[in-house]
Amino acid sequence: MKTRVQSVAPRDSATTARERMRQARIRHLVVSDGAHVVGVVSDRDLVGLGRLAASTRVGDLMASPVVQGYPEMTVRQAANQLRGHSIGCLPIFEDERLVGIVTTTDLLELIGRGLEAPPTKGRRTILKGRGPRRKPFVPAAAAHR
Repeated sequence: MKTRVQSVAPRDSATTARERMRQARIRHLVVSDGAHVVGVVSDRDLVGLGRLAASTRVGDLMASPVVQGYPEMTVRQAANQLRGHSIGCLPIFEDERLVGIVTTTDLLELIGRGLEAPPTKGRRTILKGRGPRRKPFVPAAAAHR
């Protein structure tokens, strides 16, 4: 989860949103009206606007209502939320306050690096110091010689 979340107001122009995404090198902006999150706009929402971008408002393009996540979610739960709703980002809320965002890129980076810690080497039990040993086995035929 990234804790630095970029946002835009619903009354801002699509050009402003596109420029903010370009400068921050991101693909999603949370749309907030004051302290309330009202939607999400992605770079895909802004594709092909051309000259209309100056007159188009973010509020007209945003996805709303917002599909929310929470900090205690597992990676699998977050991935299933993204996949199940066919969305590219999941704003994370704690006590109705935006605290971060998870994107499909974040999940792909996590998978690429390895989701879990690398497997530990198998531990071999050392028999030294384990106590008294039994007498070695001697076959009966060898014992009578």
